[in-house]
Amino acid sequence: MDERVSIRAHFERFPATVKGAFVLRGADRNPHQVRIEAARVREVGGRANQPIDLDAVTLDVAPNLDLFVPFEFPITELSAGWYGLECDVAIDGVAESVRPPKRFAVPWPRASVRRGNVNVNKAAQVDGGPKVKVEQLECGGDAIRVSYTAAPPAPAVLHFLADDTVVPLLDTEFDEESGRGRVTAYPLLRSQSRLAIQVRGAPSAIEVRLP
Repeated sequence: MDERVSIRAHFERFPATVKGAFVLRGADRNPHQVRIEAARVREVGGRANQPIDLDAVTLDVAPNLDLFVPFEFPITELSAGWYGLECDVAIDGVAESVRPPKRFAVPWPRASVRRGNVNVNKAAQVDGGPKVKVEQLECGGDAIRVSYTAAPPAPAVLHFLADDTVVPLLDTEFDEESGRGRVTAYPLLRSQSRLAIQVRGAPSAIEVRLP
């Protein structure tokens, strides 16, 4: 979030469209001028994007007051994946790109993705850092979730390769007290038979054969 202006996205996903609004609010005590030049929907991982039909608009944004810029765009041409919004703005004349955190998914065909849980229970030692034990792989229709523990507690950086194809990451969580973490990423396809879990700083990846 910009220190001067908060720009969020509120929307609902319908079968053929997404409808909502960018919500602007002053984040400090001063009024600001914000011009929204353009907006687009972009797939997580940057593999595809689609412009949003949005007229450029200039707004005077006051503290503690929400201003709404509505939008609507079709999703029938989007391939399966997770998508977020991006807009090109100028705040007090300074240009930047803003990506509100809210996302939506265009679902994969049900028969194409893996489902179920896999007990991994394999560990990797980070050079000069914790021992990271990957406990479980949960495969769902829209994402996978990989649970791990780190001793001593420290967040681990995990990356995934499915049959040598990068699996885009969606979210990471870590609890400092328990040393437990979870990484969420794109779903695995039934056509993929092997998942390599790479722990940053460890000499080798954890290999998981998919049943």
